[in-house]
Amino acid sequence: MRKPEFYLLIFLVCLSTGIYAQTKVNSLQGLLPYLMQDNVDVTLAPGTYTITAKDIKKGNFPETTVVKNHVNVLFLISGNNSNYDFTDVTINVKTEVFAAFPNKNEELYEIQIIGNNNVVKNLRLVDLGSVHDAPVRRATNIVMDGANNRIEGFNISTKGSYPYGYGEAFGKGGRSVIKHRKHSAFLVRGYKNHVKNCTIIHRSYGHALFMQAADKPLIEGCYIEGEMRSSDDMLAEKGTGSDADKLDFKTVFGYKLPKGYMMSLGEGGIRAYNGGETVIDGVEYRRGTSNPTIINCTVKNMRSGITLTHATGKKYVKGCTLIGNERGFCIGNGDIVDCYADTQYGPALGVDYTRDQGTNADITLLSYKGESYNGSGHAAIIIGSNHKITLRSAVSNPDQNLKINIGGDNHTIGLLQRDENYSASNIILHNLTGYPVILDENSKNCTGISVGKVSDEGFNNHVFNNSTLNK
Repeated sequence: MRKPEFYLLIFLVCLSTGIYAQTKVNSLQGLLPYLMQDNVDVTLAPGTYTITAKDIKKGNFPETTVVKNHVNVLFLISGNNSNYDFTDVTINVKTEVFAAFPNKNEELYEIQIIGNNNVVKNLRLVDLGSVHDAPVRRATNIVMDGANNRIEGFNISTKGSYPYGYGEAFGKGGRSVIKHRKHSAFLVRGYKNHVKNCTIIHRSYGHALFMQAADKPLIEGCYIEGEMRSSDDMLAEKGTGSDADKLDFKTVFGYKLPKGYMMSLGEGGIRAYNGGETVIDGVEYRRGTSNPTIINCTVKNMRSGITLTHATGKKYVKGCTLIGNERGFCIGNGDIVDCYADTQYGPALGVDYTRDQGTNADITLLSYKGESYNGSGHAAIIIGSNHKITLRSAVSNPDQNLKINIGGDNHTIGLLQRDENYSASNIILHNLTGYPVILDENSKNCTGISVGKVSDEGFNNHVFNNSTLNK
């Protein structure tokens, strides 16, 4: 017979390794109490669960405020060291819920984590309703605070914002000519939080996956897909009495919507901000995003693919593919390793500011079906200084109307009235594609090689044409 000390040892081992008996619950109301507890392992019975406005009015999901005022949270995970498994579970949130809480000025988070060391996995989360069913203020499907949490295997269908169908044409941020009520899918904050193998199908004006006040976030293996619409199609609303028609298509940029651009109806695919607030161990912090890592992600049909310009610290992007976005990669400084992007609707690579320096990028430019709808005319636009850029080719007949510009004018849809002429210096470019290179008059001390033709209007540049490099 084993001694009591043996069983005590087994208990202590289980306690130290976080192994606890699994609990199965059969309803959303049965789940809620476990979200506040430490060291639990909970599964929700397979099936489809639907949250309606009646559930809110009945008080089934009490009002909750975390981090900042005026936020309601349907599912608040405040415990630590717990596992929540939603395999074969779908939770539908009817879009009527966005306006169902008593205080109409409040924001909605569908799920928020503020505890530490939690794993939440395999949930299908669906906004059920019309793309036009907007929140009263703002909404976000998932918000990650706390530290060392992981959300894995989620499938998120985001829907419901106002207006939907114009992208940024009539407003973003603090400026708008049509007041926006945005709805984003996934916000990462906190410390060392991890988003793994999640899918976001984004049919809303707002960001798909974005970071604020996040230190060392890891985004891995995610697929993000938005929706595109041409500015020509928007202009075809003339005479219909639509929101855009009522404004005679006068955009937030100060001029009439131009033809010839393809625009995402969402915002950033994966985006980092230099501000925000988060809560860790009950303490609130205001800070920017730092040290983000993005690995093996795919972003399709968003305003930007991966934009990390406003993050600080080490920025690392590897094995990512960007398809049909208004712009592909833009990280300001840091590493882009073994990545892929097309140029159908916008440049594969951009740099936001002339103060940006130190991007080390290796990107293969992909072919695409159909014609180019790239209003900027750029395959890439490189400004700033001290970048090392290698562009490889998977395109047999690159469009010669698309240029790799070093310095010069950005030509994006929101900057058409500016005389930009951005400078570029000390750029090392290995252009192994057939796209032509234009060295602007404001470029200097740039070096490299190019399969495509080279036009040099700058100073002391040495980018040499060698058409045999890709053979």
